[in-house]
Amino acid sequence: MHRRDFIKLTAAVGVASALPGWSRLAFAADPPALPIPELLTTDATSRIAINVQAGKTTFGSHVATTWGYNGNLLGPALQLRQGKAVTVDIHNQLSEETTLHWHGLEVPGDVDGGPQGIIKPGETRTVTFTPTQRAATCWFHPHQHGKTGRQVAMGLAGLVLIEDNELHNLLLPKQWGIDDVPVIVQDKKFTADGQIDYQLDVMSAAVGWFGDTLLTNGVIYPQHSAPKGWLRLRLLNGCNARMLNFATSDNRPLYVIASDGGLLPEPVKVTALPVLPGERFEVLVDISDSKAFDLVTLPVRQMGMEGAPFDNAYPVMRIQPLAIPASGTLPDTLTRMPALPSLDGLTQRTLQLSMDPMLDMMGHRGSMDHGGNGFDFHNANKINGVAFEMDKPMFSAAKGQYERWLISGKGDMMLHPFHIHGTQFRILSENGNAPAAHRSGWKDIVHVEGDVSEVLVKFDHDAPKEFAYMAHCHLLEHEDTGMMLGFTV
Repeated sequence: MHRRDFIKLTAAVGVASALPGWSRLAFAADPPALPIPELLTTDATSRIAINVQAGKTTFGSHVATTWGYNGNLLGPALQLRQGKAVTVDIHNQLSEETTLHWHGLEVPGDVDGGPQGIIKPGETRTVTFTPTQRAATCWFHPHQHGKTGRQVAMGLAGLVLIEDNELHNLLLPKQWGIDDVPVIVQDKKFTADGQIDYQLDVMSAAVGWFGDTLLTNGVIYPQHSAPKGWLRLRLLNGCNARMLNFATSDNRPLYVIASDGGLLPEPVKVTALPVLPGERFEVLVDISDSKAFDLVTLPVRQMGMEGAPFDNAYPVMRIQPLAIPASGTLPDTLTRMPALPSLDGLTQRTLQLSMDPMLDMMGHRGSMDHGGNGFDFHNANKINGVAFEMDKPMFSAAKGQYERWLISGKGDMMLHPFHIHGTQFRILSENGNAPAAHRSGWKDIVHVEGDVSEVLVKFDHDAPKEFAYMAHCHLLEHEDTGMMLGFTV
């Protein structure tokens, strides 16, 4: 069924409210439809155009200034094919500089879109690359140093879907916006007149910027109607700093089929799925019983974000099955994961994440003057004792050679979702423990919090000094205030 016909049928059928009592009290009985990003493919000349622009978006009774790619808020989903070159023309229509980073894509440093790839107002940056990695759900977002958190908070984010023959041959749900559904979740905070209230200050530099409202694909608590059977959700935690813990309101399981960098060997059944800022997971959920339920995020323990309204299960979106049968299935096996190579003799690097003791103290206090009484927090977060310096890469990695990185969060006990550009890696250990089954596939973010996490990395593309790759905490306010390093390949 074509999506346009499905939307007509959905509107004609209508749905009844099936929310639990707490959700009926907090949210409208007739939620808006889940917006589905446009699926954008290359034109006849293998090009894609992206405009970075300002617009207006309605949240509740207020109209806010927002930023988006090819629209007012968020952006399209770019559908790319393994082995097929693409040229992207990125036109900056904002009044300030920005960059566009291909998060999760294994591409050379000169097209990666890190903080060096600046696009000035009114100018266009054109990049050409060929995806060679396996099928995966990745994303793109700004990486303007010192302003990444604000630019993402204003709405700049979009998906990248890489396809390959292996994925195509699986009988997974594949109808975009029907049974294959993007779920981009972000938190927002608003001023009294409804504008996005972003502040980079001492408090956010210490623990991150948190909102009190969740948006799903840019909308507060939307609803998606889907054929009954297997529903595929592509989950992206697009929050600046907030960890999300996905579950269902009726405790039906989620079957994880893919992580940041692609398919897992086989589905992993979970009842709750913690997702760090920047991470992606693909899950299948069985909705063949035709009963409506909510996708929710459960309370998590994270410094700076305890309390209402996230001290209870918070509804992300409602899912309403229809009387139409779905066509996708849940395969028993998905892909073959290569065995880990020997770790003997590998180059080993230790990265110690830390913050200035004064900032750490202020963050733990949690109720201080947000101005910091004159304390300069802009370079207070560090790696190996050094705040980020654009023109001074910290080291050089050998192309095509495995390395073992030990990333330590000992000392500050903060959450650090650590991201490495230019690679999809394997987690050897996470905070001193073996990775969970659904976290042992291809990843570009590892959980670092209070202990050491080890990853096995390899870089197959060049990254020269002027376009060095980045490795950084993906809690965006930590990144913007120094917890980032550059490295060459």
